[in-house]
Amino acid sequence: MLLGDTLRRIRENTNMNIKQLADETGLTSSHLSQIERNLASPSVSALRKIAEALGVSISTFFEQEDEESGVVVHKNKRKKLQLPDSLIDYQLLSPDFTRAVQLLLTTIKPGAHSNEEPMGHGGDECAVVLGGRIQFIVGGEEFLLEDGDSIYYNARIPHKFVNIGDSEVTIISAISPPGF
Repeated sequence: MLLGDTLRRIRENTNMNIKQLADETGLTSSHLSQIERNLASPSVSALRKIAEALGVSISTFFEQEDEESGVVVHKNKRKKLQLPDSLIDYQLLSPDFTRAVQLLLTTIKPGAHSNEEPMGHGGDECAVVLGGRIQFIVGGEEFLLEDGDSIYYNARIPHKFVNIGDSEVTIISAISPPGF
């Protein structure tokens, strides 16, 4: 199911119309309508606002494919957050959203950033760079990380990342408790 279809289903199930969702999120009704029709792609910060307004976790928008029992997540069975036209791809490496830790594999194309402005959420985060160069901004402080470097921070502090290099960046991050 596409992101827009999932958003529309959740919004309708909560008996909220697009105007009410726009008022709650600060996004325009027109933009929300385009997202629901899969004609526009929300930023992660917009998706976070939408999830909060609907009373769901941002993880609700991940693909929900065949659930496997146990703790193994095969690479071809990962839940994915695919935003149309986005320069960032997220894959859930942990089995589901009910665990104490959420593990994500994130691929960031050159010039892409996690959100326009730094923003915080509950929990702690730790990320390790598997390839490329990326800038993390945490509480106004800038950190340049390269292949093999890692960062740990309180996720309540406003933060964002930016791929400042000319090649794709891959990071693995852990969030506890799950907040993505």
